[in-house]
Amino acid sequence: MKNNIVYILLFCCFFSINSYSKEITPPKPFIVVLDAGHGGKDPGNRGNGFYEKHIALDIVLQVGKLLEKNKEIKVIYTRKTDVFIPLHQRADIANDAQADLFVSVHCNAASASSAHGTETFVLGLHNNKANLEIAMKENSVIYLEENYEVTYDGFDPKDPSSYIGMTLMQEEYLDQSILLADFIQTEYTNTLKRRDRGVKQAGLLVLRETYMPSVLTEVGFLTNKTEGTYLNSTKAKAQVAKSIEKGIVNYKNSINLHFSETSALLEPKSVEEREYGDHYQGISFKVQIAAGSTIIETAPYNFKGLKGVERNKEAQLYKYYYGKTSSYSKAKDLLIKAKTTGYKSSYLVAFKKGNKISVNEALKSPKK
Repeated sequence: MKNNIVYILLFCCFFSINSYSKEITPPKPFIVVLDAGHGGKDPGNRGNGFYEKHIALDIVLQVGKLLEKNKEIKVIYTRKTDVFIPLHQRADIANDAQADLFVSVHCNAASASSAHGTETFVLGLHNNKANLEIAMKENSVIYLEENYEVTYDGFDPKDPSSYIGMTLMQEEYLDQSILLADFIQTEYTNTLKRRDRGVKQAGLLVLRETYMPSVLTEVGFLTNKTEGTYLNSTKAKAQVAKSIEKGIVNYKNSINLHFSETSALLEPKSVEEREYGDHYQGISFKVQIAAGSTIIETAPYNFKGLKGVERNKEAQLYKYYYGKTSSYSKAKDLLIKAKTTGYKSSYLVAFKKGNKISVNEALKSPKK
């Protein structure tokens, strides 16, 4: 009888542990697809004799190595060697992986050898000649692909009318793509002291058919001899890779902010009425609710009744922010109010002395 009881207890323990283990599922990793531009028979631009394809790959491999140290992040590469990958296959790799981010790394070129600095693109219709020229340059790689007319539905990189009819598959991810681009550009500018050419929109095929936030970052101009020499150096590749990695991590941390149940139950109207204690010195938290190339009057009737919306022009995009506070708790409540009002993809941003920084960096500032 005693032995039977022991067996029963052991069975129950085993069953409980087994059932419990089945209930615990590991969290889905944050998947980042890294795309080194060009490759193989496509050398990319050859400004001053440099090879874009090699520099982009070296940077991407270092970005991946840094990201892989984070157990929450899974890295997938579109290429790890000097091979040619068609643009549509790069998007397929990201979509098949159900990636959270797609980041394509390139080096810029310009007819003027004095052009220099960094810029990061999200998908959109170009609104100036320079952006169209970059899109044409990056998209011309499809001429190296077989049956490109069929693959890209008759798209001709050299025909401006092709861009007018481009389907903006990325539209629902625009805000998140801009946020990622902002974080990357901030690292280039604030940490590396590189010239900031801004976040821009252009009709880039490599971004068109990805179903997640996606950016193409131009890390500098090979046609500028000084910048090309810098980008081809071991030191620069490590620095640029670190900036891209930090931009990605800051983006991940920003969108993964968690809010307490009590905050989630907060009455929207009480945000302005409550008193908050956790104020940070020199920090302004805001809620970004929209972005685009269109100027919209910041009256409440244009923003679902939200009062106090401000518009800032950053590079060639207008960004619309709701609220402004040095209190992190109030900022979280403002974010909840924006989301419950209808801005589901809104997110927190932080500024210090007028410069955009990550929310995590802002929270390291001393409190008032």
